[in-house]
Amino acid sequence: MRTEGPAGSFFSLTGSHSRLLLVLFCAFAGILPVQGQKTEKKKKTETENAAATQKTSSLRSEEELVIEGMKYMVRGETDRALAIFEELAGQAPQSATAHYLLATAQIKLNKPDGIESAKRAYALDKSNVYFGKFLAENLATQKKYKEAAVVYEEILKIDPNNLQYNMELAAVYFFSDELEKAISAYDRLEKNIGVTEEISKEKQKLYLRQNKLDKAIDEAKKLIDSDPGESYYYVELAELYSANNMLDKATPVLQEALRINPDEAQAHLLLADIYRRNGETEKCNRELQLVFSNPNFDLSPKIMVMKGYLAMLKANDDRSDAIHLLKLLIETHPNEPNLYAWYGDLLVQTNQKQKARDSYAKAARLNGSTYEVWAALLQMDLELGDFDSLLVHSENALEVFPNQGVFWFFNGTANLVKKSYQEAVSALEESKKLVNSNPTMQKHIYAQLGDAYNGVKAHEKSDEAYEFVLKADPENDHVLNNYSYFLSLRKEKLDKANEMSAKLVKKYPGNATYLDTHAWVLYMQKDYQGAKTYLEKALQDPKNISATILEHYGDVLSKLGERDRAIQQWKKAREMGEKSANIDKKIASGTVYD
Repeated sequence: MRTEGPAGSFFSLTGSHSRLLLVLFCAFAGILPVQGQKTEKKKKTETENAAATQKTSSLRSEEELVIEGMKYMVRGETDRALAIFEELAGQAPQSATAHYLLATAQIKLNKPDGIESAKRAYALDKSNVYFGKFLAENLATQKKYKEAAVVYEEILKIDPNNLQYNMELAAVYFFSDELEKAISAYDRLEKNIGVTEEISKEKQKLYLRQNKLDKAIDEAKKLIDSDPGESYYYVELAELYSANNMLDKATPVLQEALRINPDEAQAHLLLADIYRRNGETEKCNRELQLVFSNPNFDLSPKIMVMKGYLAMLKANDDRSDAIHLLKLLIETHPNEPNLYAWYGDLLVQTNQKQKARDSYAKAARLNGSTYEVWAALLQMDLELGDFDSLLVHSENALEVFPNQGVFWFFNGTANLVKKSYQEAVSALEESKKLVNSNPTMQKHIYAQLGDAYNGVKAHEKSDEAYEFVLKADPENDHVLNNYSYFLSLRKEKLDKANEMSAKLVKKYPGNATYLDTHAWVLYMQKDYQGAKTYLEKALQDPKNISATILEHYGDVLSKLGERDRAIQQWKKAREMGEKSANIDKKIASGTVYD
């Protein structure tokens, strides 16, 4: 309910300052004593003259109070105006205007006695509909709907055809659950001004609240009868039918709406929903294509429909139709980020990761404020092994979400792979601080920190990070492998390294990386024959043979006295890109440089 007075009413606080003061002054002057007139037949006595002088003085005082109080109201200094109006009401206790002015200040300042002042003003002058409206609106604001209804009923006796008062009376009836009275109020209005969209829709709400669907439908039909060429009225009737599972009645109404206006987007969307509910997928998609491919149709309903369409897809459902519809939407609305995000989701579900990553990147460029888009983009970079992109995208994401630990983790991972170890340490430590309440994430962070600390030669911190993970997850493959390998390179805790790497090769007997790690631990323990056995097992997997494995095999062969075979393996390693400091020396001399 609105609480402002009608524009132009004398108690409105809008309009020009000078006009407002003049109107208030004139209205207020009408309640004050008026100075008597002298006549030739009768002259005033000195006592009468003194009384007249006192009245004139009082008049000026009250005029000044009105002007001063209104001045403060206009300036927004309501607390100062309140004090003036309290004095005014005290001097003129039978003045409706004085109590109205007092009420306006009290209510603006949320004073509990504001309503009582408004009631006093209206009681003193019930012929003033503006005082009544002010009271009724503020009663409604305080949810005193039945009291407000009584006041509206009284002022409507004075101005029965006032559209605003009738609408507000119907509203307070509605809020006080006097639904029949609200309908009667609308009926009276309709009788005077005819069928209108606003009144008809309000009556529909009331009938639906009473579970009188047939009457709500009649109201919708009345709107159509009042303007048969307005296609949207047919859509509204069809919405009523559709919402109440009367699909057979909704369909012809929508078809009539489209006959009148083939570009009525909402009619196409409703028809699509009906076809979907009837299992007529082809017809549903045809209607959606008509809407989605038209750039002149508003995007908002398309977004809502597409969101619902995606939500109904089950895990094993074919995604091709959804992908096609999203393509149409993207073509007609190329700057809508949500569409690219949803398209990326569908592409992930159909294992098109490269395209999905590109779609997420487009969504992020259009609107970088969505966390889920950045998270999906970084995940795709990681799964694609594109660490250059992961580094750039994680930095971009952190500009918007600097307090998201998972983004720092992605950034740390990218730096780690790029061998920017100090940057990796810094990012991962920041991630650790931000996700300290997530044990699963903590394990991943500490595992990466173990690698990063090793990269900056902070071996003690590296070991502590790995131990943190193994305490919570003794079977962690990543940590068992890297921890044991780095210990072997440092020639420290070799028994522990042997135990960890042996656990891995027992669990994954064909994994070339784990076999190589265990072999290198054995090599550092001078068990060259054992190392050879495990390296030869690793070499049985040609797809996963690395330059490092070949170099290690050459080192073992050299220790076992097989110089020529060792040189052969080192050469193969160099051809595969091995760039260890001593590879050329080994080939030249046939000797290992430990």
